[in-house]
Amino acid sequence: MAERLVIIGGDAAGMSAASQARRLKKPDELEIVAFERGRYASYSACGIPYWTGGAVDGPDELIARTPEEHRSRGIDLRMRTEITELDLDRGRVRARDLDNGGTESWTGFDKLVLATGAVPVRPGLPGIDAPNVHGVQTLDDGQALLETLKEAGGDRAVVVGAGYIGVEMAEALVRRGYRVTVLERGEQPMSTLDPDMGELVYEAMCGLGIETVRGATVTEVRTDERGRARAVATEDAEYPADVVVLGMGVRPQTALARAAGLPLGESGGLLTDLSMRVRGQEHIWAGGDCVEVLDLVSGRTRHIALGTHANKHGQVIGANVGGGYATFPGVVGTAVSKVCDLEIARTGLLEAQAKAVGLKFVTATVESTSRAGYFPGARPMHVKLLAERRTGRLLGAQIVGREGAGKRVDVAAVALTARMTVEEMTALDLGYAPPFSPVWDPVLVAARKATAAVRAAGA
Repeated sequence: MAERLVIIGGDAAGMSAASQARRLKKPDELEIVAFERGRYASYSACGIPYWTGGAVDGPDELIARTPEEHRSRGIDLRMRTEITELDLDRGRVRARDLDNGGTESWTGFDKLVLATGAVPVRPGLPGIDAPNVHGVQTLDDGQALLETLKEAGGDRAVVVGAGYIGVEMAEALVRRGYRVTVLERGEQPMSTLDPDMGELVYEAMCGLGIETVRGATVTEVRTDERGRARAVATEDAEYPADVVVLGMGVRPQTALARAAGLPLGESGGLLTDLSMRVRGQEHIWAGGDCVEVLDLVSGRTRHIALGTHANKHGQVIGANVGGGYATFPGVVGTAVSKVCDLEIARTGLLEAQAKAVGLKFVTATVESTSRAGYFPGARPMHVKLLAERRTGRLLGAQIVGREGAGKRVDVAAVALTARMTVEEMTALDLGYAPPFSPVWDPVLVAARKATAAVRAAGA
């Protein structure tokens, strides 16, 4: 009799696990049942801001594989079905059919995969649940936002939070013709950068016509007589809004796991071993935005919600569930984003993160250009590196600039993974031609300056 694999979550991690397991096990060996509470499966959530802004069509353009395609490959994918309880002692899950009167039933499992994702942070403020206040994490969220934009009228938008989602949604709304105000509680936008690099982002956003308010603690979403948001209030001001988008980050969606007593980390994400098996569990795996992963630079676990990681987790889980062997060693924390023509990238540790784990370090920041200075289209970029004080080992990199800046962070990501020193980086044989880079690539210029800082600091 075939074993049954139950998967909770029908996006990147869950369906990658299902597909990989199906490649290794035939239906008469392994029955695969996947549950997804939304209306879409196997989609690119990262594309939602670009769908919103009109750069890509959606939602079909963002879907990698439809439910029908999964089913044709021997995966029983049940849409609009929410799992409400895990019974680990009996090896079963309780499912609620969201489109059939909420009827509930139990489904047993031999193996279980938790790929429940993450949910937007939504603080408990007055008015936060108004119908034109939107978090953006799923295609259903994106569809709801677009419907509001069509119906709301007006031209004022407020984005609460200036992290990756916040700045990307600010760009999307600018492209749709909205006057956009971004309210950021911190001293600078992009808390994923050091403050000095965040200042560059702030200056650029203001230059793009995006009103960016720093040190803004939101206290209330003020509503009209219909109960719809009309303004966002902070401790000392009010900002009119026809639509409000929450860009305050996400948190792991692990309520089911918590209720079942599964191990969670500091951020609330599930803890797994290298095979993505939940710690202390023989037949339960977890992956995607609901887990914490090992940071290879700091040695600690972190919650990083990215589709790149989720797909890799799914591949690892599927291989192990299907009788093969694979591991996920960890991450260095690489991320890249943009707001209009400004590219923003980071990898490794920020200064505060390095201090938190007891590392002593030096920093080096340089201003260079994306191409040879004399070549048409050369644009300025700033590169900042962190290096361990005694050894010179690269600890982190941040890049802010225009076209050609963002993907340069990949050089630093590889160097971090290889545990290279900044001095070793100076000898990297990177590609050069005037249309692509100065003779000394900006990352290598920063590495040279960081090497000098390490030498000057001594032991």
